[in-house]
Amino acid sequence: MQPHSWVAIVTLVALLVYVWMALRIAGARSKTGIQAPAMTGDPVLERHIRVQANTLEWLVIFLPSLWLFAVYWSDLAATICGAVWIVGRILYALGYVADPAKREVGFGIQALATAVLVFGALGRVVYVLAVVGN
Repeated sequence: MQPHSWVAIVTLVALLVYVWMALRIAGARSKTGIQAPAMTGDPVLERHIRVQANTLEWLVIFLPSLWLFAVYWSDLAATICGAVWIVGRILYALGYVADPAKREVGFGIQALATAVLVFGALGRVVYVLAVVGN
């Protein structure tokens, strides 16, 4: 059995980035004095919440495609794409909180990495089915 250690590390780092985003919400709440369950009242708090929510939306697509790409293609390629995704999400988070107009670069980077993983895994699975039949 192949251990997929690097892909496991990327998975865990992606989850730690998500935790970092949640902690940033707590910090923004502390600075603004807006306590849960309130979700509005300060634009910076709202941006932090949106960054975390958007990241959760993308994790659902990213994580399965990361692992399927690793299984059907390559651990190294999946690890590289995963690391690019993480960098994109961090750039997205920092840009969005500073100014929502600055989120595009990070968003584009992570979206491209996800597209490579999704369509790469899908293409390889279809190829394997067509050639091997299993």
